[in-house]
Amino acid sequence: MRFFKIQTIAAILLLSISVQAQNLTISRQEMIELTPKWTGERFPDGRPKVSDDLLKRMKRVPLEQAWGVLKAAGYLHQYEGNWKNINSGEVLVGRALTAQYMPIRPEVREHLEKEGKADGRVGDMVSWPIDMLSKGDVYVADSYGKVVDGPIIGSNLGTAILAKSGNGVVFNGTVRDLRDLEAMPGFTSFIRGDHPSHQTEMMLKGVNVAIRIGAVTVLPGDVILGYLDGVAFIPPHLAEKVVKVGELVLVRDEFGQIRLKEGKYTSGQIDNRWTTEIEADFAKWISANPGKLPYSQAEMQELLKERTW
Repeated sequence: MRFFKIQTIAAILLLSISVQAQNLTISRQEMIELTPKWTGERFPDGRPKVSDDLLKRMKRVPLEQAWGVLKAAGYLHQYEGNWKNINSGEVLVGRALTAQYMPIRPEVREHLEKEGKADGRVGDMVSWPIDMLSKGDVYVADSYGKVVDGPIIGSNLGTAILAKSGNGVVFNGTVRDLRDLEAMPGFTSFIRGDHPSHQTEMMLKGVNVAIRIGAVTVLPGDVILGYLDGVAFIPPHLAEKVVKVGELVLVRDEFGQIRLKEGKYTSGQIDNRWTTEIEADFAKWISANPGKLPYSQAEMQELLKERTW
């Protein structure tokens, strides 16, 4: 009897979760609970809002340094490679606005369309996430890699995305009108491919919910850092540390390369944990070049104390 009761309770809980999961978005409180380590500014819906200043500085951070900080913090699955890049050579940085697509199930799509109409959403489902974009966002969508009848945007929706966010997209799926999208300055994007068809037999299952992109779980408000064929998905509470460590490593590389050209140190000395002598030389060089880092030497020393890179 006890086992039967436990099974019954479990079934009720699963049913409750299933019904709740049919909602397109989550509440502000649920968003806060989903991203508890973020203590900074949030959008009205609760999505973390990493500052524009950090986003601007993030563009200089190498993917290798971002990955190193994330790994040291215990985030081992935040990088996805082997993308097709639109506007290769440009860096994509922004706050993730997430969307999840699934193969159509008629009764679920009907329910979601009714909900969308009640919320004042217009047009086909594929336009709904685009209408929610803000400047500095990156539209991140899992369209489950569908190719034929899978593209969820073409040149018209791409133009709308760029106008609203100033950025391109990260899609675990495909696009159409590739030539037109490639001709749009600033539309730096990471996609799985392209196809001349358009999406059919698909449905938008959720916006600003947790989604999977390859091997990564992406949350709303994660900071996207994409370059060449790789993308890092940075939890918002780690964005500032990623930026500061990235800036410090770049400056240390600059110093090391200067000293190598001068012949003061050997490559073995620079490409290894620095001696006390080299660290003292670096600190003196930083003091003589105060504009190299946008934060104090005290902060720099704290980062050096806890470094694992």
